[in-house]
Amino acid sequence: MKALDWTRDGGNWPNRAASRFVEAGGLRWHVQVAGDGPVLLLLHGTGAATHSWRALLPELATRYTVVAPDLPGHGFSGTPASHRLTLQGISRALGGLLAALKVEPQVVAGHSAGAAIMLRMNIDGLLPAHTLVSLNGAMLPLPGLAGLLFPPAARLLSALPFAPQAFAWRATQRDAVERLIRSTGSALDPAGVALYHKLVSTPAHVAGALAMMANWDVAPLVRDLPSLRAPLTLVIGKGDETVSPEESRRVHRMVPGSRLVELDGLGHLAHEEAPALAARHIFEADGSGDAAHRR
Repeated sequence: MKALDWTRDGGNWPNRAASRFVEAGGLRWHVQVAGDGPVLLLLHGTGAATHSWRALLPELATRYTVVAPDLPGHGFSGTPASHRLTLQGISRALGGLLAALKVEPQVVAGHSAGAAIMLRMNIDGLLPAHTLVSLNGAMLPLPGLAGLLFPPAARLLSALPFAPQAFAWRATQRDAVERLIRSTGSALDPAGVALYHKLVSTPAHVAGALAMMANWDVAPLVRDLPSLRAPLTLVIGKGDETVSPEESRRVHRMVPGSRLVELDGLGHLAHEEAPALAARHIFEADGSGDAAHRR
């Protein structure tokens, strides 16, 4: 199955100079590391990759050592066996990666499913950070009939050997990718669309995303949310049409002491639409929003 190849496909990858490849837990990881200072970990969502942080990473690197991996099965990272692409499986794998890198993040920002991974790792003691920031987090089970039907459907698709190729073939049509991005409630520039086009037209990347969706189960996370170990800030784009903003509002009510920040005019990819604004809210969550912390 065709996968992304760094030699062939990485020539114009955003923040390429920060990229490295690391062996950990039986996987070859693509990781970007940039900046200096306390360690900040960025976790992208399902179907994305480190390109998602193309403008935000340089902003954050002015104050932090930023570590941003491609999740297993995504981007340029390797793909483990399907049964390891669970919420807990990915969390453990990331714990192994952080150990291999010898870093202990003090701040973590997770987008969409990356926020659920962030919370799971913190609750399980794999990520003892002191600041957690959810960016349009997907942290709760899908509501109603969708919650009952979606995981089995994803499992079926991930088991069909032709499904990733079929999805990737459809994605070779640029207008299909543009419609997909618009359906999130976000608007990206042509360069951003081109990067998503590269990803979703690659069968191995699509297969990794499908396998992750097929194995996703956040019900135990919901049960464990009251035992969250670090302060949580929930940043939402009020125009998010992929994950309802009400989901973060519910989590805000469930987690004592959490903060909620709502952004007008932005969708599910708010951190890509307005990276400087996203950086500002991460700085503020960490208490580094005042001029004394600026470099």
